[in-house]
Amino acid sequence: MNETGKMEGIVERAGGAAMIATQSGSVVPVTRQTQALLGRMFADPRTLEKHETLELVAQLRAAVEKHPAVSELRVLFGMALCVNLQPQQAIEELGEAVSLAPDSFIAHLKMGELWMRLRVCDKAVDHTNYAAKLAENLAQAELARRQSATLRELMRNGIDRNGYRTPWLSLGRLKRLWSRNRGEAEALATVDAG
Repeated sequence: MNETGKMEGIVERAGGAAMIATQSGSVVPVTRQTQALLGRMFADPRTLEKHETLELVAQLRAAVEKHPAVSELRVLFGMALCVNLQPQQAIEELGEAVSLAPDSFIAHLKMGELWMRLRVCDKAVDHTNYAAKLAENLAQAELARRQSATLRELMRNGIDRNGYRTPWLSLGRLKRLWSRNRGEAEALATVDAG
């Protein structure tokens, strides 16, 4: 299933106008151009030219400013920020989406996916597992299952950053190892001298 399947029902046409349907049943209007760019982003984000990605981000930013309490809109904005290689801003938007709608399957799934792509697996697992609990149909359950499987594979292969860790930790371990080896060498030297 592709990205279009993941966001099925969020972007739809109502009476010829482009709309974003919210979980509460209300709709938020977006331009046809925004809808077209979102459709291409869901199909394959690599098909968007840089100027199109920037345009999509600007249009979604404006929509979020008009409708700041719409979680689904923030999810779309966060996804566009990811495509535009702005992970910090994407984390903020997806975090706000999760805060606005703590029982939103797609908000948790996408937040888990972003953390997974950033290789912060513990946070990714938390959001993905919660999304799996929120799944309302087999398609959602399958999406969460696949993301969980990818996370398990990453963790099994040792590709987990667990957040930022200072590189100085490795130097401390190296120093302890060097001190231990040096102490062993001195002990051997005294045994040989005796």
